[in-house]
Amino acid sequence: MANTASQFDEQIQVCRNIFEKKTHDYGTSWRVLRPKSLTDQIFIKAQRIQTLEEKQTQMVAEGVEEEFVGIINYAIMGLIQMELQGDPRTDLPEAEAVGLYEKHVGEIKTLMLAKNHDYGEAWRDMRISSFTDLILMKLLRIKQIEDNAGKTIISEGIDAGYRDIVNYSIFALIKLSESSTK
Repeated sequence: MANTASQFDEQIQVCRNIFEKKTHDYGTSWRVLRPKSLTDQIFIKAQRIQTLEEKQTQMVAEGVEEEFVGIINYAIMGLIQMELQGDPRTDLPEAEAVGLYEKHVGEIKTLMLAKNHDYGEAWRDMRISSFTDLILMKLLRIKQIEDNAGKTIISEGIDAGYRDIVNYSIFALIKLSESSTK
């Protein structure tokens, strides 16, 4: 499991660097997005990954790895938006935005380590396309919960879905990284 933890850290560092650079360039313009819009943005990226996996050709240079990174960053933005619900600021100070990002990454990593322990690293035997499908399923669930005004009877909430999506994406990035080094 120590290897998984360090691999998580390596992949999230790539995502964090992009988040930080884009926050520097654009500020926190994403704060104007409603939660449903963030969910749809993640859906678009996951749908593109699935399309690329099925067609095995692409016409836009941005690859699957970049899409998984985008999914991770948008899901964390979604978690931040949920935390700051009711806060009208659209322009967060860069340090605050990065601090919130780090806070959610810490919670996501803790969840990943607990689930990884209980499931015995089963994800290592999964196909990347299965992660894509699981992400799409989670997104459809999130969309349904959003359409139900966030109310659930028995299910976990939107935040749990976003955290799982980040972890599935991290696992996909780890597997892609391992396959490219072989």
